[in-house]
Amino acid sequence: MRRFAMKALFTALSLNRAERTRVDWDRRILIFSTTVTIGLVALYFFGKSTARW
Repeated sequence: MRRFAMKALFTALSLNRAERTRVDWDRRILIFSTTVTIGLVALYFFGKSTARW
């Protein structure tokens, strides 16, 4: 019974870590894409205000 409990504990810990890594990856992509979008909008308005484009 002790061996089963240790296997269950290690399985739960590894699943928790894998899920947390995936969520962090999704969050990184979301932050990066939002930053790129805001940067492109800022460049557009900067270009329009200086009449270089």
